[in-house]
Amino acid sequence: MATTKAGEKSLGAIELLIQDHKKVQKMFKDFEKLGEGDEEEKLALVTQCCTELKIHSQIEEEIFYPAAREAINADDILDEAEVEHASVADLIDQIQAMEPSDDLYDAKFTVIGEFTNHHIKEEQDEMFPKVKKAKIDLAALGQELMQRKLELQEEMGVLEEDRDDEAARRKSASRSKSQPAAYAKSKE
Repeated sequence: MATTKAGEKSLGAIELLIQDHKKVQKMFKDFEKLGEGDEEEKLALVTQCCTELKIHSQIEEEIFYPAAREAINADDILDEAEVEHASVADLIDQIQAMEPSDDLYDAKFTVIGEFTNHHIKEEQDEMFPKVKKAKIDLAALGQELMQRKLELQEEMGVLEEDRDDEAARRKSASRSKSQPAAYAKSKE
């Protein structure tokens, strides 16, 4: 793993993308737990998740997919991923024009979750293993992805506290990877 100017460990490209995947998957699960009267919570969660998905898709399309396309022979997987991104983006546009009390609001967000989970499975099961075997500097690519992600978060008005929460999760994740398995289990 590379280090940043502050001396913190930076995530490799695949680790960063998987971390994003886990974050939105948790949001989809949290949404399922909300009841009919939780319109404000639904709106906040859907808004945050859609912003995360937009940022994630953009860094993949601008940086990760072009690097993967150059390094691996998997145009079919990458083409499908881009079509999946476009489908989810269309649904995001639709849901952002709705209110949580609208008839199809929950259904649209559920479908966004299903499409996203399918996309995540394909990336993690098919694309990422091929990229790991390729001659790509995943640490440098991860830094590039993170830099662009931070720029997009700023452009989209992601709150500083959200970014701080994300940094804390990254730090915790890297710490737990370096701890022996027995220690990690004893902490649960």
